[in-house]
Amino acid sequence: MNTLQKTAIAAAISGLFAPAAFAQATPAPEASPVTANVTVVNEYRYRGISQSNFLPAIQGGFDYVHESGFYIGNWNSSISWISDFNKGVSAPIEMDFYAGFKKELIAPGFASDFGVLQYYYPMKGGPTIATSPNTTELYAAQNFTFGSLTGFAKVSYAVTTLFGISQSTGSFYPDLTVNYDTGFWGLALNGHVGYQSIAGSVNGVSNSNNLSYTDWKLGVTKDFGAGLSLSAAYVDTNAKAQYWSYNGKNLGGATGIVSLTKTF
Repeated sequence: MNTLQKTAIAAAISGLFAPAAFAQATPAPEASPVTANVTVVNEYRYRGISQSNFLPAIQGGFDYVHESGFYIGNWNSSISWISDFNKGVSAPIEMDFYAGFKKELIAPGFASDFGVLQYYYPMKGGPTIATSPNTTELYAAQNFTFGSLTGFAKVSYAVTTLFGISQSTGSFYPDLTVNYDTGFWGLALNGHVGYQSIAGSVNGVSNSNNLSYTDWKLGVTKDFGAGLSLSAAYVDTNAKAQYWSYNGKNLGGATGIVSLTKTF
């Protein structure tokens, strides 16, 4: 579950750590409109919830960005949660397709971003799942830059049911992400907080009261140059374990996440 922001942040961090003297003395090559990325991570967490049953995942995708601000892309990850909760169903991959418009409408360093994101889960075998996990969200984000501090505030809104949760159309997720360039050894500090509000009710019981939760992250990213970065983070949520568990393990419990990303 990802969008262009991940690639954009990686590119921004890379740019932040480029030596100023080199940038001034060497003409910058023309940027390619197509970029790609691949990541290996010890566990795939999305909005604080494990998507890979606490196991490693491999991820990757690509983006096309037009000079007008229009972009389109695809991002994919290995997962296990659909098969875990629906025995006999094979669904080993998540495929995200997104498109939008991103432009500095307010001022330099303050890009506004509007788009649509489709989460698609190819499935085969097993019984028919009552509510499809396939999900469509609309999103709006405002990026900001204040010296060494960069980030974005974003709101995502589900126009379909959310990840297979019955009667959950209208769920929304506001979140805030910040990154701080320490100016030391290519290190950036990362922070994130979000609130997953689950709409609707099932058999008269509110989804919001049982399933809504807050997630947060504190981490650090090391930029090695040439599009290679290493990230480590502490991730946690206040998701209720009785609703967000598998085999007695809290899918939203505190954990450490380490990932290695290469962008091309």
